[in-house]
Amino acid sequence: MKVLIAYDTVSPSQLTKAVAMAIGDAFREKGIDADVLYFNDVEKTKLAEYECFIVGAPTMAFRPSKGISQFLDSMRGEALSGKRGAAFDTQVQTRISGNAAKGIEKRLREMGLEIFSPPLVVYVQGKGKNAWEFKAGELEKAKAWAAEAANALLKQG
Repeated sequence: MKVLIAYDTVSPSQLTKAVAMAIGDAFREKGIDADVLYFNDVEKTKLAEYECFIVGAPTMAFRPSKGISQFLDSMRGEALSGKRGAAFDTQVQTRISGNAAKGIEKRLREMGLEIFSPPLVVYVQGKGKNAWEFKAGELEKAKAWAAEAANALLKQG
C-alpha cells in the first residue's frame, strides 16, 4: 500500500509539517510505504500511484489554508473513488477557531474517498511574535493517532 501525506504549513515554526512527518514515520514503522510532501511538491500525474491520501493544514480563518484548498481543488476529476483518506489540522484551541480537518475530510468524501480514520486535531499555542509551539502532549497525541490510523488501514487491507 502506498500513502501520500500532503500538507500545507504557513508559520516559520512549521508545526503542520512536523505533524505530517510524524504521521509518515508512524506509517513507515508499520511497514506502509508513505510519502510526505508539501502540497506544492505533489505531482498530479502521480496521484494514481497512491491508494490512500492523508491531507493536513493549519486552520486559517475557520477553514483549511488557501494552499491546501487549492490542492484539493486540483485533485477533483482524478480517479480517487474507492481509495482511502483521512485529514488532520493544527489550530489554536478556542471555542471559535474553526476546524480545517473537518473541511478537508468533507472534501475528500466528496471526491469519493472512503474515510478510514477520524480527523486529527493538534493544538498549538503562541510562543512569541510569529512563533508557535505544540501545546503539551499534542505531538505525542499525533503520533498515537498515526499509529492507530496505520493499524486501521492495515486491517482494512
